[in-house]
Amino acid sequence: MNFVFISPNFPHTYWLFCNRLRRNGAPYYELEESLKQSLTEYYRFDSLENYWAVHEAVRFFSEKYGKIDWLESNNEYWLEQDARLRSDFDITTGVKSHELEPWKRKSLMHNTYVKAGIPTADQYVVETREGAEEFIKKVGYPVIAKPDNGVGAAHTYKIENAEQLDNFFNTKPDVLYVMEEFIEGNICSYDAIIDSHGKPLFESMGFFPPSIADIVNKDLDLHFHIRPHVDPKLQKLGRKAVEAFNVKRRFVHFEFFCLTKPNKHIGGVGEYSGLEVNMRPAGGYTPDMMDYAHNTDVYQIWADMVTTDKRYVPESENDNYCFYASRKDRYHYVHSHEEVLAKYGNRLVMCDRMPEVLAGAMGSQMYVVCVPTPEAAQEFLDFVLAKAE
Repeated sequence: MNFVFISPNFPHTYWLFCNRLRRNGAPYYELEESLKQSLTEYYRFDSLENYWAVHEAVRFFSEKYGKIDWLESNNEYWLEQDARLRSDFDITTGVKSHELEPWKRKSLMHNTYVKAGIPTADQYVVETREGAEEFIKKVGYPVIAKPDNGVGAAHTYKIENAEQLDNFFNTKPDVLYVMEEFIEGNICSYDAIIDSHGKPLFESMGFFPPSIADIVNKDLDLHFHIRPHVDPKLQKLGRKAVEAFNVKRRFVHFEFFCLTKPNKHIGGVGEYSGLEVNMRPAGGYTPDMMDYAHNTDVYQIWADMVTTDKRYVPESENDNYCFYASRKDRYHYVHSHEEVLAKYGNRLVMCDRMPEVLAGAMGSQMYVVCVPTPEAAQEFLDFVLAKAE
């Protein structure tokens, strides 16, 4: 099997995807030794933004090793480029350019949810100021406006009154926007590795209070966790979304709101509303946290899916809550880094500096612990995130 992995050294632990593929028989410059040993060959150029440079690399590999069977980055940012390369080189094991739109555009995600019977927020594709005002009359303030095709929380607006609506129309980028009713809830995720038949080989649930949008826009500290079991209600909707979006042979991260306030067309507290789909693993070190929470190896499960379309890693009964907390360098905290290590060192499963490009959303210094109960985790969060006056 010839597998081209785009950007195998970012995020840092993505070398493990390559490592597990190498274990399964799928056959330098400034690379860690662990990554070098996981690759057959590495082709470096200055920027992945240069499509034709990436195209030339794939052409080189195909001429040297034969037809490319798989091409993947597992990265949202390169989703469109991955699809274009698959189209250009007739790689049949992933989505191609003409199939990508429902995976990228929030308006089409919304339409897919509605057709599949998955509860979701009311939405308006912003065409005119008058249309936006009519939509707000229907759903009321506040509303959320975000680019129809965008990654993360960039250029997202929370609009709470007419003055902020004016600001939105005066300052928004010149791209298509969607406007949605504001849902009061916490963001949860349905994470899964899907086989060629659209069936999950692995499932997990993440819980993200506060949201990444609030982290970025309000400059908050990030904390989130992976739960030991998937809520059956979320599992049902997650599997329905996998079918609706025709997902096959992928690691996915689907975001939902878990309502904290009743919504007239979605339901009561604890019900779920579809937010958006991400056709890649959850960001940063979240796959590693899934490993710790479920006592498993998601990198191996993914590699087995790629090479055999099956799961061989057994289910575990020794699951935990795996909590992530991070700090930003510009803030001062009650307890020093050394005090955190002294108190939780024997329970920390990860402790690392985050790359600068991720620090705005995921913090500068991260800590991850595994604990048996949410109550034990709250003590950890209170200690790590307490700020000095």
